Amino acid sequence: MSTVPEPATEPAAPSAPAARPGRETLHYAVRNPKLLIGFTVVVLLLLVGIIGPPLLDNADPNEYVGPQAAPPDSTYWMGTTTFGQDVYAQFVHGLRSTFLVGVVGGAIAAAIAMLVGFLAGYRGGAVDEILNMLTNVVLVLPALAVLLIINAYLGVRSVPVQGLFIGLTSWPWAARAIRAQTFSLRTREFVDLARLSGSGTWRIIFREIAPNMSSYLFMMFILLFGGSVLIASSLDFIGLGPTEGVSLGLMLQSAQQWSALQLGMWWWFVPPGAGITAIVGALYVANVGLDEVFNPKLREA
Repeated sequence: MSTVPEPATEPAAPSAPAARPGRETLHYAVRNPKLLIGFTVVVLLLLVGIIGPPLLDNADPNEYVGPQAAPPDSTYWMGTTTFGQDVYAQFVHGLRSTFLVGVVGGAIAAAIAMLVGFLAGYRGGAVDEILNMLTNVVLVLPALAVLLIINAYLGVRSVPVQGLFIGLTSWPWAARAIRAQTFSLRTREFVDLARLSGSGTWRIIFREIAPNMSSYLFMMFILLFGGSVLIASSLDFIGLGPTEGVSLGLMLQSAQQWSALQLGMWWWFVPPGAGITAIVGALYVANVGLDEVFNPKLREA
């Protein structure tokens, strides 16, 4: 498989053709500590990334605004870099970029995975063989190496472009999982009834099959989102991140390049590292909580 991180455990498969009552799901959701903690952390960081930048005095996070290598104080909450840049300003802008690349990469990967997985699983036969072959080809490609080559030869790199290429290389495992679940659902009675009523392929997929996999698809998007953040941070850290703006990975790369660890400037590399860890960790904790909410066998009393 490619170097795209594959989750240790995939979301639990849907157990019934009919969606669970929303009230029952909400009842267990608001009582699941993993789900509440995970989503609370993600929402708080997202709000900082959205609200923080407009409230800053300096619009450019890379502007030299203060003393060089100053530790955190009442003026510069997270200190400054060796060039006098405000670390807090870079952090809040970096949060925004990190969430953006996660949304773009995760959404593109999820869209491709659903298109390939639903069509291959429902149609079967030659269509399934062709799409499965395409999935296997992309699956064995060294995705990180491909991304390195693309980023190295791309003149001006932006966060959306980075998310685009991450999404185009991280969908195969999700497509195979959706294909497997579609195989099991296409033989159900409610699908046969829709087929007998004359409904077309895409109508059956999006009106009958997809709604019964909604919880599964949502959890899969969370995994793709977290994977996109990790891949983007890896590219940023080795110097192949966006050439426009700032991200948490680029903050780590700058701190490493200018010897922040050796100089004892912990305030330069700890916030972006903690931010990446908190986002990805909270997403996976929330995903475990969602699995417990949607899977009756895992629910706690």
